[in-house]
Amino acid sequence: MRIGELARRTAVSERSLRYYEKLGLLSAERTPGGHRDFPATAVDRVICIQQLFAAGLCGSKIGELLPCLPGATPGAKPSPALVEELLTERARIDRMMRDLAHSRDVLDEVIGETREVVVEPREPKG
Repeated sequence: MRIGELARRTAVSERSLRYYEKLGLLSAERTPGGHRDFPATAVDRVICIQQLFAAGLCGSKIGELLPCLPGATPGAKPSPALVEELLTERARIDRMMRDLAHSRDVLDEVIGETREVVVEPREPKG
């Protein structure tokens, strides 16, 4: 499939797809006219890349991890060092989730207190 179709199917910009290709996270064959031709499996790969970026992993770490994901490269396994780095990333995400939950709780308290004080605006007469 062409880059525009992959972009539509994954809701990822063509610019991002080119960037992923530049990083070596995504690859495409070239047509005789020089257009990129991505395999159907690229859809799942792009979605996975997006999820890993959203989790806070950098492009080089994603590049190390992608071959180890199910269905990627048969027999590929992450190195013990990569597993340790991923465990560290997971712990960082867990901390961020706890911090965000705490921030949400504080915000909920402020909203609750504000609702008690704020008087609903009245409809203008006339």
